[in-house]
Amino acid sequence: MPKALCLTGMVIAIVVALLFLLDLIIKIPFQRANVLMDVVFVLCAATLGFISWTTFREQD
Repeated sequence: MPKALCLTGMVIAIVVALLFLLDLIIKIPFQRANVLMDVVFVLCAATLGFISWTTFREQD
């Protein structure tokens, strides 16, 4: 079960990062409402992905 949660965290991180990177680059889906929000969400998604990846690697 912990491996499934780590994989879920990685998938969520990828989806959030793609969503806000697309908004930052081509103004879809939020019409670039706030650039700072886009950057912060991308950083948070990268952090979640990193934490999920390192935890996944520690599982036996």
